[in-house]
Amino acid sequence: MRFICNKTELSEAISNVSRAVSPKSTIPALEGIKVRLSPGEAELTAYNLEMGIRTTIKAETEDQGEFVVSARLFSEFTRRMDEDTITFSIDDNLVVNISGSATECSFSAMSAAEYPDLPVVDTERKFTVNQAVLKSMISQTSYAASMNESKPVLTGELFDIQDGKFNMVAIDGFRLAIRCENTEDQGNMQFVVPKKALLEAAALIKDDEKNCNIFTNDRHIIFEINNVVVISRLLEGAFHNYKASIPKEFRTEVIISRRELSSSLDRCSLILDDKNKSPIRFEAGGGIVKINCKTGIGRINDVISADISGDAVTIGFNNKLMLDALKACEGDKVRLRFNGAMKVIEILPMEGESYIFLVMPIQLRN
Repeated sequence: MRFICNKTELSEAISNVSRAVSPKSTIPALEGIKVRLSPGEAELTAYNLEMGIRTTIKAETEDQGEFVVSARLFSEFTRRMDEDTITFSIDDNLVVNISGSATECSFSAMSAAEYPDLPVVDTERKFTVNQAVLKSMISQTSYAASMNESKPVLTGELFDIQDGKFNMVAIDGFRLAIRCENTEDQGNMQFVVPKKALLEAAALIKDDEKNCNIFTNDRHIIFEINNVVVISRLLEGAFHNYKASIPKEFRTEVIISRRELSSSLDRCSLILDDKNKSPIRFEAGGGIVKINCKTGIGRINDVISADISGDAVTIGFNNKLMLDALKACEGDKVRLRFNGAMKVIEILPMEGESYIFLVMPIQLRN
């Protein structure tokens, strides 16, 4: 087998699919990239049995066949060739020879016989999302997905599509993030996608003007992003009834500079670590917000001007949880809503509800 391709296009394709290469597997072939040749193209696939990525590039070849190569060697040899066009030849002993105008190198490949096929997903259940919107939705919610494997379904994110509304939801028991978008798809679907697959899909998005086609069945999901296909298994189990967690009313609303509040909490991070833990004391009333934090390392006292309506409130919260939520917000200012010292804190944009972030409070000692 023999094929010729552009170095830059091949390097990008290798980089994209390598995200799904298994670092260690009982099936040695899964630690590599499968290359399948057909006239005029080379298809690259990586699969770790949970997520697979496939892409195709143009290649000068009339051959057909497939083989598996080490992801590391394939990437490094290709990247370090000086020529813009590279020639690959694979002999009957599965030795890969790479050559340019003045350079030649070789390494061993493996048979593709043991490489499992990617799951087949029909195209009946489909919806479309603008790539920039999808990337934004993932960025604003993924931080809240659980890291605790004891309840695997919460390590992913819920896709809730109901009558023209698309909500992406993540929750870990201490915080909840919801990102809302309108969609032209009028069907009703709910499924949970692993966080890792979403982050890999987001990393592949480079053209904000194009759409991402998404296909699902009861077990898998496919993201079509430009010329790259990401296939992932779905997570099983009952997801949290997130709508029941959203407060229906509030007693206090604070409109505050996101930058000033984030800066204050950043300073608090300097005196907090695993051995020195303390909730942030947040007091709102009389047109100002007071931020207080004290540990064995030091003390922070900040005063921030804010527009406050409703009852005065004093509440405690985890610094990192609140800071993560603020970093995911958009706009210069945010709305914080409270229902007392021990009710969930709600974070909203200045207008509408394109995102809703909830943070659980912590009881203060006094």
